[in-house]
Amino acid sequence: MDARERRVDTARILGTIALVIGFLIAIVGLATDSTPAKGYLFAGMLVTVGVGLRLEAAITDRR
Repeated sequence: MDARERRVDTARILGTIALVIGFLIAIVGLATDSTPAKGYLFAGMLVTVGVGLRLEAAITDRR
């Protein structure tokens, strides 16, 4: 495994973790109805970063 493949795998894993945490924050917030608006903003930012990391890994993996 070379350095590029390690970077791709790391970006993919971190993106997945960010997506899962963002969705969990949103789901728990909706279920308990006690999450402030800043919590949903943070969850949205995590999901956006997760999607970006996954896209970057997919584009880099194509080369």
